Amino acid sequence: MPSNKPLRILGIDTSLRSTGIAVVEAQGSKLSAIAFDRIRNPQKKSMSQCLKQIQEGICDYIATQRPDAAAIEGVFFCKNVRTAVSLGQARGAAIAACAVADIPIFEYAPRRIKQAVVGLGSAGKGQVGKMVMSMLGLSELPQEDAADALAIAICHLHNMTGYAALAPKEI
Repeated sequence: MPSNKPLRILGIDTSLRSTGIAVVEAQGSKLSAIAFDRIRNPQKKSMSQCLKQIQEGICDYIATQRPDAAAIEGVFFCKNVRTAVSLGQARGAAIAACAVADIPIFEYAPRRIKQAVVGLGSAGKGQVGKMVMSMLGLSELPQEDAADALAIAICHLHNMTGYAALAPKEI
């Protein structure tokens, strides 16, 4: 049964050094970018300090933007074990921030996100950014990590509103 209440989704594209974060709102079939940015961590910052900043940044976003749910990119194949471990730790910090706020968290495979936004699971970052810009009526191309976070939120909204056939996986 459709609701007149806008639905707000927090999209998170995790990485240790530059986590994309965004809130997209759906009112009927109209999508709007409410906020988008990235949480940046310089190379000199320790792992624990980076994870703390990711968790605090997401907690701040949750407090100010009040999303109804969160969507995050699922784990993907990574050749470099060290990269995979740091990505997993960043995901853990993001998931923990949402869990503490009692926000349901859903994950989507990278190909599924690209397919939901561009229509092609092998789309490049540039294609995703341009399509996000077009779908949300943005005046300029968002930074890559922020664009990915917007795409993740859009993917979840498409799944929630019946644009996609498969139910999302809640984590």
